[in-house]
Amino acid sequence: MKKIEAIIKPFKLDDVKNALTRIGVQGMIVTEVKGFGRQRGHTEVYRGAEYKIDFLPKVKIELITTEEMITQVVETIERGAKTGKIGDGKIFISPVEEVIRIRTGERGKDAI
Repeated sequence: MKKIEAIIKPFKLDDVKNALTRIGVQGMIVTEVKGFGRQRGHTEVYRGAEYKIDFLPKVKIELITTEEMITQVVETIERGAKTGKIGDGKIFISPVEEVIRIRTGERGKDAI
């Protein structure tokens, strides 16, 4: 099993969620986050004063999937989140040792 974390632009969330649902992903966690990468934020002007916005709003999607689904899930996130512009995001993949469903006690793939 693997944990996939994707940091994407907020307006791409629905596209990614719908695409993941179509390929059979049954659950995910979505968190509003702020951060920056190579784009380093941007500068705005408010009432004549210029100020820098270092941290840009992003969305973090977390999900657990089987080894067999990794490639399909990653490709789906890439297609759904890509705009071709700087700041499209990143995908992180980590191993998961065990998953336990609290309500039923199911473990492993059955608990996903």
